[in-house]
Amino acid sequence: MVEIKVLGTGCPKCKALYKSVSEVVSEMGIDADIKKIEQINEIVAYGVMLTPGLVINGKVKATGKVPGKTELKKHIDSEM
Repeated sequence: MVEIKVLGTGCPKCKALYKSVSEVVSEMGIDADIKKIEQINEIVAYGVMLTPGLVINGKVKATGKVPGKTELKKHIDSEM
């Protein structure tokens, strides 16, 4: 199972990233645990200063932007 965390305090970009990740996981038909992390101390613990942040299996993959679906698929594939 892939563990995916979307880091962000609830801004529109953070919500968009969570939605995109959910859609990509569904499209790929994989088993993933998707969590939304909104606590600042947890976000900073990953070294993320710009939200949204994307963490897959404990590795920060993107910060400060909403990656496109193709990029999200590549990030997820690299962790499977």
